[in-house]
Amino acid sequence: MNRNFSILALLLIFSLFTPLAALAAKKKNVSFSDQTSASQRPAAVLNEMKHWSNPDYTRISLELDRDVTWETHELGTSAPGKPGRVYIDLKRTRLGKGVRDITIGDGLLRGARVGQYKAEVVRVVLDTQNIKDYKIFPLSNPARLVIDVRGERPTEISRLETSVSAMPERVLVPKLEEQPPAVEKKSLSRKRPIISKIRRIVVDPGHGGHDPGAVGPSGIQEKDVVLAIGLRLRELFREELGVDVVMTRSTDVFIPLEERTAIANKVGADLFLSVHANAAPNRSAAGIETYYLNLAKTDKVAQLAAKENGTSLEKVSVLQAILFDLMANYKLNDSAHLADEVQKSLHKKIRSSHSDVKNLGVKQGPFYVLVGASMPSILVETAFLSNATEESRLKDPAYQEMTAEGILDGVRRYILSLK
Repeated sequence: MNRNFSILALLLIFSLFTPLAALAAKKKNVSFSDQTSASQRPAAVLNEMKHWSNPDYTRISLELDRDVTWETHELGTSAPGKPGRVYIDLKRTRLGKGVRDITIGDGLLRGARVGQYKAEVVRVVLDTQNIKDYKIFPLSNPARLVIDVRGERPTEISRLETSVSAMPERVLVPKLEEQPPAVEKKSLSRKRPIISKIRRIVVDPGHGGHDPGAVGPSGIQEKDVVLAIGLRLRELFREELGVDVVMTRSTDVFIPLEERTAIANKVGADLFLSVHANAAPNRSAAGIETYYLNLAKTDKVAQLAAKENGTSLEKVSVLQAILFDLMANYKLNDSAHLADEVQKSLHKKIRSSHSDVKNLGVKQGPFYVLVGASMPSILVETAFLSNATEESRLKDPAYQEMTAEGILDGVRRYILSLK
C-alpha cells in the first residue's frame, strides 16, 4: 500500500513539471514577484519590446521597470497544438511612451502587437505563422519577461547557408558575408576545421559595462579579466580550429543575459561558451569549475547562480520550478560532455604551472545566460577573484593565455570525440 502511494505521489509531482503543461493549458497564470501583495505595489511600466530571430527561433524581450505577474492565453487553429495567436496579459502594468508594435515576418511570427487592454492590463499579442512551441520566463535587475518561440525551419530555408543581419553596434556581431582583408584571412584560416559539424562558436565574456561582476581584493573586476580571456579565445579558435567565432561583446559594454543566448541562436552557433571568474564569501575558496544548465544540487550552486544571474535566491528558486519547461530544447547530454572536456583540459593546463590549483569538477546550475540556447552550452568559472592568490593570477596575461589555451584544448577534445 505504501509503495503504491509513493509511486502515485511521484507521478503527480512529475506531471506538475512536464514540458507539455505549458501547451496543454489554454490559460495559464504565472507569478514572479516579491512578498508584497499585488494591490500594494505600484503598477509596472512596459518600456520596450525587442526581438531576435532566425527561421526556426524567435526571442522577444519585454522590458519593464519592475517584476510583474502575467497570464497566458492561446487562440487555437484547426491544427491541434498549433495556436493561431498567443497573447500575454501583464497584470498591474501600464504601457510606456514610445512602445510600438513590431513586424517580424520570420516564418514563425508575423509580428507582436501591444496595447493597454484594460486600465491596469497591458496585452501583448503574438500573431503566429508556424510555431511548434513557446516558453515564457522572467528575468530581474532590470525586470524583463522573455518569450521564446520555436518552430520547424522551412525546407527551402534549410538548404541555404545561415546568414546574419546587422546587429546593434554595441553587440559587435559582424555580418557573416563580410570578408576580412586577404592578409588577415590567411592568418586566421591557416588550419582546416577539424570537423564540419562545428563551424561556428559563440564566446560570451560575462558581465560588462555597468555590471562589473565579481571584484577582487585589490579591485580587479571580473568583466575585464574575462573579456581578455574571451578575446584570446577568439584568436585561438580561429587559428587552431579554423572555425568562425562570434563574440557577444568585444568591448566593455553591457549585454543583457537574454540577449547573449539570443545572439547564439540567431547566428546558428554550434557551441556557446560563457566565460566567468568566480567569487565566494569564503576568501579561501579556490579552483576551477564548469557548469551546464540544470537544477542546482546544492545551496552553494544556487548562490552562485543568483550572483551570475544578478538576482536573489528567491528568484532562482522560481527559475528552478519552471526549469523543466525551459529545458525542452536544451542539449543536456552534449552540454555535459562539453563541460567535462573543458573542465579536464583547463585544469590540466593550469596545473602544469600551478600545482596547487583545485579541480572542483563539472556541476549543474540554473544560469539565465544558458536558458534558451539551442546548442551545447556551458559556463566556465576560470578561478576565484575573491581569493587573493587566484586574483593575482587572473590579472597576469600569461595566466589568461593559459586559461584560453586550456579551454581551447577542451573544445578540441570535444570536437574530436564527435567523430
